[in-house]
Parts: sequence; structure tokens; C-alpha cells
Amino acid sequence: MKLHIYILILFSIFSFIVPMTVMATEEPKYELIEKSGKLELRQYQPMLIAEVLVDGNMDQASGIGFRLIADYIFGNNITKAGNSQKIKMTAPVTIEPRSEEISMTIPISLKKNSGRWQVSFVMPRKYTLDTIPLPNNKQIMLRKIPARKVAILEFSGFVNEKNTASRAQELLKWMDKKNLISTGSIELSRYDPPWTLPFLRRNEIAVGYAKNKAKEF
Repeated sequence: MKLHIYILILFSIFSFIVPMTVMATEEPKYELIEKSGKLELRQYQPMLIAEVLVDGNMDQASGIGFRLIADYIFGNNITKAGNSQKIKMTAPVTIEPRSEEISMTIPISLKKNSGRWQVSFVMPRKYTLDTIPLPNNKQIMLRKIPARKVAILEFSGFVNEKNTASRAQELLKWMDKKNLISTGSIELSRYDPPWTLPFLRRNEIAVGYAKNKAKEF
């Protein structure tokens, strides 16, 4: 069976815009089901994402996609009520015309989709599809991801497509021993700014999973 590896890369806001005094820390919520060293099984809660399709190679697409989504969350949007409210990351609510600034969270994700790259960003938990500001840029799409079970392999160091594939195979072999099958794409998550020392970097290979019922008989 052909393994489709979708590369998901997480970026710090510091990589692309003017440095800020506070870095985002909100991440998708999950329940830890099982842990074995650097390997984990998690149950993630539903999440809302903003996503965009871009062209180019992986590095180019990740940068372009990030800038497009950052432009959306930092003001190129309109609230559904038509208000001019702006929510700052480190200050009380202020007023600004026709836009609402959305607090940063992680992850940013990147995956191949019909020859293009699909870049997505997890929105803060306080928003729903009914309450989140609408993007003025029609390239940005909003979508809800349902709750899901995910297998994780955590590692440090630099990442590229070659070692991502190697880590993915390691995760899948562990899953096979536990009678689990993948239910989605392989994902690579990178949580740290680009200047973080390699041995301090937090990277994760992830994939949705389910019990392999065929092996139970």
C-alpha cells in the first residue's frame, strides 16, 4: 500500500513578522491515552482551522501560506457582526475598523494536496464557525476538524523529507505491533522557532489511527 506522507510544519510567528514580546503557547487540547518513551497515543478534541492552498516547493509554500494566514489573523478579516473590534494578544480589547485580531496558537500545518500545498493554522478554542471573523482574502478557508485519535512519535533535531519518512516508518511499525492501522496522513509537526538549537527542538510525527479489526480474527 502506497504511503502518502503529508508534511506538516509548525512555525513561530517570529520567523516571518516583526518580533513580538509574547509568543503563542495555545495548542490543541488532547487526552493522553498511552505513552511509551517518545511514542504516544492521544485523543484530540475537535478543532477549528484556517487553511490555504499555495504553490511552490515545501519551503516556499510554508512561508507563503504562513504569511497569508498571519495576514488574516492579524486583521485582514471582518467580524460576522460587522463590528470594528480588535483583540490584541497582550492588551485589553481596543477598537479598530472592520477587523478583529485573532490570538496566535499552534500548529501551522503544511501538506500536499493535488500537486499544491495546503497550509492550515489551528484557531483559538474560543472560536466556532459561527463566531470566528471571516477572512477578507477568499483564499483563506475555515474548516472544523472532528475529534480524532492520533499516534505520535516525538523527536528533536532538524527535519527534512527523508528523515520524516524514516520516522514515519518507525511510528507505523510501532502501531502495527499494537494492532493499529493509520486512518489518515502522516504529519510532521515542528513547534519551535528556527533559531532553536537542534537538540532542544520539539518535533512530532503524527497519524490518525484505529484498531485493525482484520487481525482480530
